[in-house]
Amino acid sequence: MADKANPSARGRVEIIDIARAVAIIAMAIYHFTWDLEHFSYVAPGLTGQGFWRIFARAIASSFLFLVGVSLVLAHGRKIRWSKFAVRLAQIVAGALAVTVATWFATPNSFVFFGILHHIALASVLGLAFLRLPVWFTALCGALVVALPSFLDLPGFDTRWTAWIGWFGKPPLSNDLVPIFPFFGAVLLGIAAGRLALEHGLIQRMRSWNDSLSSFRLLGVAGRHALIIYLLHQPILFGLVAIASTIVPPDREAVFQADCSRQCRATQSKAFCQRYCACAQDRLEAEGLLDRLMANDASPEDMTRVRELASSCSVDSAR
Repeated sequence: MADKANPSARGRVEIIDIARAVAIIAMAIYHFTWDLEHFSYVAPGLTGQGFWRIFARAIASSFLFLVGVSLVLAHGRKIRWSKFAVRLAQIVAGALAVTVATWFATPNSFVFFGILHHIALASVLGLAFLRLPVWFTALCGALVVALPSFLDLPGFDTRWTAWIGWFGKPPLSNDLVPIFPFFGAVLLGIAAGRLALEHGLIQRMRSWNDSLSSFRLLGVAGRHALIIYLLHQPILFGLVAIASTIVPPDREAVFQADCSRQCRATQSKAFCQRYCACAQDRLEAEGLLDRLMANDASPEDMTRVRELASSCSVDSAR
């Protein structure tokens, strides 16, 4: 009876730990690229667009899906409150540490509701769905994912409300993982975990543990994902920071290349040469270039950047 109440009492599911480790490795790759962008080794804005933006959202969604599955495995039909409280306290402490660290490192784009903040809140909210019908949980998950596509509420643009996800334009942050749409991944994970448990798939996956011995190191990493998450970015950030003092990036060359690439989409080569040179000179004169390249410009800074860009555009057309 105790095993039925707590499926996890019968042992860990190694493949889920391995999946969590793979997500951590993917996150480290993304963060390393972000660090290169922050120190101007690659074009500004690289990690916020195209492939890298999709990659980041996929990583966050996979983590949160596994949070949902893990809630089912850890608590089954009976919530073990003491274990839940300890784990929640660890995640909350980690989230606060990220907020404080990024407040000092990048004050204009600090993390006020990142992946750990989301996991903490989603873990609490997810408890309410552990014993609801699977179809209802899955439907709620789909609705949470879809709803932001139909909502654009400017009143939710501030840091006090952007964590909900109903914003028109989100405030600047190095890691914003709002409830809508990302809590949908947690709910879908809960539904998937419930179905897997009810149909014997969890027990079948547990039987694979011995055959996955070659990936044991990944399994260990997956079981310690929180501490790896907290340590990997400071280490990577520090290494890139050290590298920037030994082999400094050519910020001007990176800026010119990115500016020219964007400008050439609509303008001639001669115009873009004048425009980008003007923009660089005026941004440097007002101390904005470094903040812009580090993706840490405040809303006021960005307003001034747009004003300078507009004036350079007019001057370059003469």
